[in-house]
Amino acid sequence: MRFTLNGRPVSFEGSGARRLLDVLREDLGATGTKEGCGEGECGACSVLIDGQVVDSCLIAVGQVEGREVTTVEGLAVGGRLTALQHAFIEHGAAQCGICTPGMLLAAHALLQQSKHLDADEVREGLAGNLCRCTGYTKIIDAVVACAK
Repeated sequence: MRFTLNGRPVSFEGSGARRLLDVLREDLGATGTKEGCGEGECGACSVLIDGQVVDSCLIAVGQVEGREVTTVEGLAVGGRLTALQHAFIEHGAAQCGICTPGMLLAAHALLQQSKHLDADEVREGLAGNLCRCTGYTKIIDAVVACAK
């Protein structure tokens, strides 16, 4: 199977039924993608497939043949953090780190849709991602700061 991962073409030989999450972490070294629940309920394993947020624990790697997959490692270009990543740092939005990659990707996709977001819109846009550490306030503040 061939697909694009973080802007680079990659190939994978193996069962197309394997979870994308496992192939990313175990075979392709994209360990920023985390497993939280393994059931598509928490968002920790979120990646972008052709710009859309999906839970990689629910996707078979065969489903991404010829597609563009972006993990949290693909957000920083040339090793430089994005404004969103800086905002997460500045607002203390990253705590234990389990939800952070999924939150960043969901927020990135949200900001691609609209640059003018208020806290309620961010809250709704990140609803599929669970955080057990921050209580969401710092995360929402970071995304709203980027939307200004």
